[in-house]
Amino acid sequence: MTTDAVRPRRWPIIVLAVVGVAALAFAIGRFSLFSNGPAVPNAADIGFARDMQVHHDQAVQMAMSIYRVTEDDDIRALSYDIATGQAAQRGEMFDWLVQWNVPQSGDLMSWMADSDEHAHSAGSAATEDELRAQMGMATDAELAALDSATGTPADCMFLGLMIRHHQGALEMTDAVADLGSIPRVLQVAETMATNQGAEIGAMQSIQNRLGCAG
Repeated sequence: MTTDAVRPRRWPIIVLAVVGVAALAFAIGRFSLFSNGPAVPNAADIGFARDMQVHHDQAVQMAMSIYRVTEDDDIRALSYDIATGQAAQRGEMFDWLVQWNVPQSGDLMSWMADSDEHAHSAGSAATEDELRAQMGMATDAELAALDSATGTPADCMFLGLMIRHHQGALEMTDAVADLGSIPRVLQVAETMATNQGAEIGAMQSIQNRLGCAG
């Protein structure tokens, strides 16, 4: 039996494992959100939950875009993991804000201005596009280019955009680690930092294998 014949049979097992872990993490998160530490979130807890949902929305969008067209097994598996994992985290953060009885949206990155180390242009004259760029997010033009690309150029474009996107997320996880107060928020941020740091390394390795420029 060839390797290609085996791969389709292994894929459902991988999918079920990823979905199962995400569901378990979400269930544990709901149970533990208010079971330890302060019940009232501070500005960093709230801002992180809001901004990371925006961030995750775009990551899921980019991951599903490349998942539909890539022929690279590593990118296909990675993009599926990103889409499912970040969709689950996004749902948990939405639930936090519901339970805290606060709006789902607010000024981007304003909570990070409380930290000298992680301060950005939030709360100043910066436009939303400028703030999203500081978060490592892709522009509308970049998203459109990714949607229309195919083959290795699409794979390389995705990797470059997602590495930058993950690097922006790491700044946010570092900031909430300094400023946050809710244990579950800090736990999720630590998990994000670990996972996305590992994914950056994996994507850089794929870039080298594919010979991506830049």
